[in-house]
Amino acid sequence: IIVVSLSVMVAVAWGFPQSTYTDKWDHINVDEILESQRLLRGYVDCLLDKGRCTPDGKDLKETLPDALENDCSKCTAKQKEASDKVIRHLINKQPDYWKELAVKYDPQNIYQEKYKDKIEE
Repeated sequence: IIVVSLSVMVAVAWGFPQSTYTDKWDHINVDEILESQRLLRGYVDCLLDKGRCTPDGKDLKETLPDALENDCSKCTAKQKEASDKVIRHLINKQPDYWKELAVKYDPQNIYQEKYKDKIEE
């Protein structure tokens, strides 16, 4: 859901290649982003149209709906791993960010229901 979106957002901002998203973001330090309130807030604000987007944030914002809709099927293994980490972090440590993103990207609770098992891990 938004978890996938946020994890993808925070760690994996990609384009739209054929079989998988570009792997140029596979080496982003997700922990650094999650540990920095400034960096994390910047990504969240970008995704919520509340702030300017970095090039990475812009790519993430464009990719997120597809990643959510298709269960991150075009994500690389590293992107999926980063996505899971971001999701767990947002749910457990930044629930307000999680709620804000859910309102925008999952207003009908479709993805949260779809990814319920992943969220509860």
